[in-house]
Amino acid sequence: MPTTTFATCEPLDLICVPGGFGVSGAVADAATIEFVRRQATQAQYVTSVCTGAFVLGVAGVLKGRRATTHWAYTGLLPLVGATYEQARVVIDGKIFTGGGVTAGIDFALRIAAQVAGSEAAQRIQLSIEYDPAPPFTAGNPSVAPASVRDPTTERFAVRLATFRGELEQAMAQQPA
Repeated sequence: MPTTTFATCEPLDLICVPGGFGVSGAVADAATIEFVRRQATQAQYVTSVCTGAFVLGVAGVLKGRRATTHWAYTGLLPLVGATYEQARVVIDGKIFTGGGVTAGIDFALRIAAQVAGSEAAQRIQLSIEYDPAPPFTAGNPSVAPASVRDPTTERFAVRLATFRGELEQAMAQQPA
């Protein structure tokens, strides 16, 4: 349960915006965007995973920055002023962005290394037995077979088009 509100929240050292389908509501919510904008100016680490990057983007945090997000949404990063970099984790100054769901683990370990040191991050990695060995080479569109990539891309097409409209509308509401 929350222990504070946007209005009463003290300055954060680290802010992490998660992704997922709830991002549509977040980018359209003026209070959420203003909270992220305000906190980002003073936080030591400003981070997002997956489509959470678009909340940072609408808040103006990614303008002129390199960033990543879930592969299906990377083409939308320029709408929020960001330059897409193909990587599971992108660090641009104090801004850390992570790709899709599983990239979130890589992202979390990179943050842990920054905050608590490399050995602490490695202890976490060992504790959660994070030793990826994917059974297939299909985790990125650049390596996935066309028979896998094409229908998956089609599946995302409707959601992507809808989100593009929501994102454009949210950006139009922001100060220049």
